[in-house]
Amino acid sequence: MARSPNDVLRVAVIGAGGRMGSAVCTAIAADPDCELVAQVRSGDGLDAVLDAGADVAVEFTLPGSVKANTSWLLERGVHTVVGATGLGDDDLADLRAATGPANCFVAPNFAIGAVLLMRFAAQAAAHLDHAEIVELHHDRKADAPSGTALRTARMIAAARATTPPVPGPDGHPARGDVIEGVCVHSVRLPGLVASQEVVFGGPGQTLTIRHDSIDRSSFMPGVLLAVKRVGSLPGLTVGLESLL
Repeated sequence: MARSPNDVLRVAVIGAGGRMGSAVCTAIAADPDCELVAQVRSGDGLDAVLDAGADVAVEFTLPGSVKANTSWLLERGVHTVVGATGLGDDDLADLRAATGPANCFVAPNFAIGAVLLMRFAAQAAAHLDHAEIVELHHDRKADAPSGTALRTARMIAAARATTPPVPGPDGHPARGDVIEGVCVHSVRLPGLVASQEVVFGGPGQTLTIRHDSIDRSSFMPGVLLAVKRVGSLPGLTVGLESLL
């Protein structure tokens, strides 16, 4: 049965025991347009999502479980918002194929400022070919480079007029990971949440664009926006910028 526009959206959170999942639960519970109907923690089965009659599930687990969880939810008709990282192009293609019974929204970063950083970086890359990315996250982050850094590098690569050679010794580990010709350096330290800067260089000048998430509350407006819109976005949608 189709939902009325005035109905409260019934939301389940997968990965509710984690720091991001816990923050999502708090944000969902506080939103008058949403009802938190299920909190699934590590070791719990996903059947609780169906038992609770959730319209939308928010998936914030680990790279090793996100794809299987999301596919399971989509095949059973639950719209799914994915915030976990670790999904490659082949994984996204598989999730796109699993949509139909329900829609899927995937974003490497839900902070609106981070999305603006990526957009500004792509604009700058059309004029300044040389760029490097430094991303800084808390010491418990499961992946490196971050999904945001990977997406930023690919957006820079797509916007460049030319691809300059990577400076420095070829293949030297101190130069970071090279993503489509863009060096990406990952920092993992306690006390951090999420930060990223993109440094562009040209003759006689540099340009630095930086975004800092000081608290996980920075991600919640984007998560809520995706939760409320995913039902109207057929198939698979990638990136919060598509909603801004």
